[in-house]
Amino acid sequence: MPGSAPASAVVASVADQGVAAFTNIAVVIVAARQSTADGFASFAIVYTVFTLLLGLTGAYVGQPLALRRGRETSLHRHCRASAAFTLAASAALGAVLALATFALPGRLAAGLAALGVVLPVVLTQDALRYTFAVLRRPQLALVSDLLRCSVVLPLLAAQPHGTDPGRMVLVWGLSALPALALSALLLTRLTRGAGVPVVRALLDRRHLGRRFAVEFGVGNASSQLAVVGLGVFASAPAVGALRGATTLFGPMNVLFNAATGFGPPLLARHGGAHRQARIAGTAGGALAALAAALTVVLSLLPDRAGRELLGDTWALAADLLPATGSQYAAMALGTCGLLTLRVLTPRATLPLQVVFSALSVCFLLAGYAIGGITGAAWGLALGSACKATAVWARVALELRTVVRT
Repeated sequence: MPGSAPASAVVASVADQGVAAFTNIAVVIVAARQSTADGFASFAIVYTVFTLLLGLTGAYVGQPLALRRGRETSLHRHCRASAAFTLAASAALGAVLALATFALPGRLAAGLAALGVVLPVVLTQDALRYTFAVLRRPQLALVSDLLRCSVVLPLLAAQPHGTDPGRMVLVWGLSALPALALSALLLTRLTRGAGVPVVRALLDRRHLGRRFAVEFGVGNASSQLAVVGLGVFASAPAVGALRGATTLFGPMNVLFNAATGFGPPLLARHGGAHRQARIAGTAGGALAALAAALTVVLSLLPDRAGRELLGDTWALAADLLPATGSQYAAMALGTCGLLTLRVLTPRATLPLQVVFSALSVCFLLAGYAIGGITGAAWGLALGSACKATAVWARVALELRTVVRT
């Protein structure tokens, strides 16, 4: 089978990212509508744990796989190995997660136990999306994600109001089975004759996934772990409110992911460091303005419309919109600053991620101690603002170095 034409492959890849992002946003919104505020708080903690594990899996398995080059037979073996490794690793993680829930309170324990059950389904289905990208069949990933979206949303919407988080998580996770079955069948056909996958290659010390997993942990996981800890040890409704508010800004996450994925090669086409910085700065300003506009629109929503979106959680999430909007505006500037650094001096990004991710966690916890849920949201916004400021200060330093040389 010939590969997709370059233009159609790009369109299919972008469309697949959009469908996956829309599904994640819609799942949270539907779950919020079908749950009580307390029930959604537990669901939000579980979903944050899933998001962490999904990001870790993508870093360890998906990103190294996407960088693979070589003969077709070798790529086929790597795709099979990645899928088999994800299935085995997620089953082990799921078992550990289910066993660890005995020490937790009722609803949250039920939700995390349910996540342990469905983890092999949802993580393996996502990993198969990377295999189709490597095999230059992004349209197959798009078909799989469309199928998943078409199954999960009606099933969640059909649950009665007040459904327990455990049942909600089971319905959400098991709804990915048709998409997983279709993807597995398509991958099997595409890689026929590749032989037995060598799964142990993903445990090798030289496997790039180790580095990517560390970067994910430093740059993204720390603040999410702090949010989970906040929900487990302090206030579950705080996590529900934060998840509800950030979900409303989901379209911004889609734009950030697109900028991260397509930004570096696009910037590299424009000669001159100063010109690249200006383009990235303009993009960051535009995204920040969009975040501010979205904040205004959401803040002006009538209470009835807000409840249509988030159900009982709207009452808590509405108070967080100014802080969350400020956070996303700062994230827009920070994201585009990091893109500039990745083009100018890639080694500069990791130290910044380490320092300011830790600082964001401190601001989150301090904000909660001072001002409760609202204080925690403003703490996250302050952390993002400090990170953006430091990133652009480093960009300015790099630009001065370019001038001197």
